[in-house]
Amino acid sequence: MSRGYVSLVLHGHLPYVRHPEYDEFFEERWLFEAITECYIPLVRMCHRLLEDGVRFRFALSLSPTLCAMLRDELLQKRYIRHLQKLIELSNKEVTRTANDPHLNRLAKFYRDWLTETLGIYQVRYGRDLLKAFKRFHDAGAVELFTTCATHGYLPLLKTHPRAVEAQVRIGAESFRRTFGFSARGLWAPECAFYPGLETVMAANGFAWFLVDSHGILHASARPHYGLFAPIACDNGVAAFGRDPESSRQVWSSHEGYPGDFDYRDFYRDLGFDADFDYIKPYILDGKTRILTGIKYHRVTGRGDHKELYDPLAARAKADLHAAHFLECRQKQIAWHAERMDRPPLVVSPYDAELFGHWWFEGPWFIESFARKLAEQDMVEPLTPSDYLQRHPVLQRSTPSASSWGWQGYNECWLSGCNEWIYPELHRAAGVMTELATRFASDPPGSMRERVLNQAARSLLLAQSSDWPFIIKCGTAVDYANKRVKDQLARFHYLCDAVKKNDIDPAKLAALEHLDHLFPFIDFRVYAQPVERAEALSRPTDVGAA
Repeated sequence: MSRGYVSLVLHGHLPYVRHPEYDEFFEERWLFEAITECYIPLVRMCHRLLEDGVRFRFALSLSPTLCAMLRDELLQKRYIRHLQKLIELSNKEVTRTANDPHLNRLAKFYRDWLTETLGIYQVRYGRDLLKAFKRFHDAGAVELFTTCATHGYLPLLKTHPRAVEAQVRIGAESFRRTFGFSARGLWAPECAFYPGLETVMAANGFAWFLVDSHGILHASARPHYGLFAPIACDNGVAAFGRDPESSRQVWSSHEGYPGDFDYRDFYRDLGFDADFDYIKPYILDGKTRILTGIKYHRVTGRGDHKELYDPLAARAKADLHAAHFLECRQKQIAWHAERMDRPPLVVSPYDAELFGHWWFEGPWFIESFARKLAEQDMVEPLTPSDYLQRHPVLQRSTPSASSWGWQGYNECWLSGCNEWIYPELHRAAGVMTELATRFASDPPGSMRERVLNQAARSLLLAQSSDWPFIIKCGTAVDYANKRVKDQLARFHYLCDAVKKNDIDPAKLAALEHLDHLFPFIDFRVYAQPVERAEALSRPTDVGAA
């Protein structure tokens, strides 16, 4: 019988990036890289474990924007074109490196890997990776759950409660329509929480969510079991806290496994190493060097010098790190089991894209960890929902306001470089609420309903936490700024058209074509409840006794 549990929780999310107005768009590669290096490797890993009869279990959040992009026919076609070009490049590399045995082995490794990736994507799953993840859920290996509609940062939206309600409700509905069942858990975007959010979660059917360590440790009542058991808010919604030790072993740039010298170096890429004329057909518009994903070097050390990569040595190192990770969890659980009246739980949540994209060997690490877990009986893998079924009685305490961002609160999303965003979002949310309340009784199918539904999409897309985060990190700053401004401009154009009763069907259709998600959306989610709206419309009796 196990002495404790480990819950591996992965969060698959990308912002909605789709540009049909261009033949090729750089930021769409974020999705293509994640499919190739993260999502398909996770699918491949789950296949192997199921085929080998290995008992494994983890939770996987798939965001509505990611699901929409994975099911989008335009992006599916563009991804295949992207992959075919990489396969063409890898074949050229096999020929070019024929006289260098080590490089040639690596070129063949990429050729074979990319070819297999195309087969899994196009043949085995018919371009539908969500079908693969649903299969693993049905097999009991993975618990699928969700996040908010466009990953809006809820603590900074709460001044307009209908904006928070819309993010949560549309996220829940999108998941249900995608997978055919309701998610029990909610990955609050950026693991950000504020007291009161649990009410919105419960109203939309969620039983649990995740917070960072200090959200539990600074809860309204001191947690009796620390981080090694969830707590329940007053309404019964459970909060699971992130374990800092297991987080540090994977995330830390100094102590984390991904920085090991045997692992593939992320930044050294053929797109920058190759002669320009040679690489020209495989970079952006034939002009701008970009990462191709074909990387021949390992981390090696802190300096610029990089040795050639050895996939076999890297895989062996991933196996060692998986053994170390399990040993650490066993020690944690053994120590806490002596002091608790229930099995300790270690919750280890991560962004899914870390595994495979940033840390190429990450899926190998997870697979090795799963196999080693199955060979011992001290630590059992389960999901937060599994835990609640076994241990339904929890301590009542509400987590403190917190996030897993820099400094643990709101600084990533509200700092000097991006603070302009939220006053604009608040103003837009106020306009959306006012119009939704005014026209809530409009008959279904009207042109005004279409316009307001599209305005709601634009507002949701402007609210994505990814844009202020990208601006703060200083990466694709121009693009992130433009996305927020463009979505807000579309929103205000649509709202003005409603206010003036001057709707251009051609322009509306063009915007619907550009922002092609949430086909079920109903702008009325932003409407004030009837009692509240009536109270706001009543005149105030100034000077009444």
